[in-house]
Amino acid sequence: MEQLTFDRLQDNLKRLKLFKAVEILDDVATLSQANGGSYLSFLDQLLEEEVAAKDKRRVDTAMKIAGLPMAKTIEEYDFTFHPHLDKKSVMELFDLTILSKHENVIFLGPPGVGKTHLAIALAIKACYHGFRVYFTTMHTLIAKLKESQAKGKAYLNSSLVIVDEVGYLPVTSQEAYLFFQFVTYRYEKSSTIITSNKSFSDWQELFGDPVIASAILDRLLHHCRVINIKGHSYRLQGHAFAKQLSQKGGDSTISASPD
Repeated sequence: MEQLTFDRLQDNLKRLKLFKAVEILDDVATLSQANGGSYLSFLDQLLEEEVAAKDKRRVDTAMKIAGLPMAKTIEEYDFTFHPHLDKKSVMELFDLTILSKHENVIFLGPPGVGKTHLAIALAIKACYHGFRVYFTTMHTLIAKLKESQAKGKAYLNSSLVIVDEVGYLPVTSQEAYLFFQFVTYRYEKSSTIITSNKSFSDWQELFGDPVIASAILDRLLHHCRVINIKGHSYRLQGHAFAKQLSQKGGDSTISASPD
């Protein structure tokens, strides 16, 4: 009789598409029986595992759709490597009020200080909470903007768009105008995260037109939190080149402040 009940339960779980519950049913039932657990505790554990598995699948799917190049969490970020960074200012971003307020975030700093890491960590947190996220590099975004100006694209309409590596490659006047249109379209409607190795004073040279550069910055910075990271590269830790920079007294001051 018990076997018939078990088989029927397993079959019903499959029909309900509770596949994680099917997978762990035997183990949970055996453990619950051994510990003298109640029917409610057995059901609670079974459904907790099922919900956790569904959440993981949902987030994994959202991350894949977002095009994130890797998985990085805020817990993995080494704040000790940047001891002057205001951790509180960074952690405040992770309550995701930036998304409800349609605020932007700009991470500035030299290569290797963790700008992309922080942007991806924010993207993953947003995915977990059900926001539509899109990740792209500046180079890829410009290519897509050249292909089509049609509305409805993920890089235009996602709740959060991360544009990585702004300033790493030169931008033509046409490309600068396309980026201006992108920023204008999302202005005060959705949140954009920018990572750049260029200070704002260099954006005029980057975009080749002071008017366009000013217009882009005006819209990006209107509702924006700026995290300016100055320091040495994580990736160069232990390398002779990095040691030479340290011996020359390279600037390791880091500031984080809202605009």
